[in-house]
This record gives sequence, structure tokens and C-alpha cells, in this order.
Amino acid sequence: MTLEQLTAKTYNKLKDKDFGTGEGLQLAVQVNLTGKIGGVFYIEVRDGNLSVMPYEYLDRDAAVSMTMTNFDKLLSGKFDIKQAYTDGKVKIEGDVDKVIELVKYINA
Repeated sequence: MTLEQLTAKTYNKLKDKDFGTGEGLQLAVQVNLTGKIGGVFYIEVRDGNLSVMPYEYLDRDAAVSMTMTNFDKLLSGKFDIKQAYTDGKVKIEGDVDKVIELVKYINA
């Protein structure tokens, strides 16, 4: 899988979710892919609108670092990010609650 394919898969997974509008969910999480196939993309939800773009996001709430394989497993519901964070397989910088909230939408 390429970074572009993973970015598209992430968008497709989240595009039909109801994030609310106005005072709804507001977050910006950068995903740093580590390992053999690395890269960076971000997931942003603002005023009910979703953006998934292959760029760094400097004004982010949090950054999460993991392998592409583990992020793909997260998208398919086969990866427990809380346990992986405890085990050191995932690193989170910034607001951990925003990452957990995003994962709830991914798993919904």
C-alpha cells in the first residue's frame, strides 16, 4: 500500500461519519508513518467538514506515530491503539484525548 492509497482509505472510512456542525467535533491529528514505508498525512475535522491530506499539519492538536501496517489495522478495527500506546508501539504527542476521540469515529 502506498501513502496515497492509505490517505484515500482513511478518507473513505471517515467521509460519511456525522461529526456535527458548529460546536461539533473539532480536531486536527497528524499521522506519522514509520517503518519501511514512511510518510505523513493529517486528519482534520472542523465545523463538520473532513479533510485528509498528505501534508504535515503545524497547528495540530496531536501527532500519532505508528507503522503503516498498524494504521491499516486500526482502520479495519483490528488494532487496539490504547494497548499499543501502553506497549510503546504507538507514540502520541499532544492531546491524547483528541486521538482517542478520532479512533472512536474510525471504529464506529
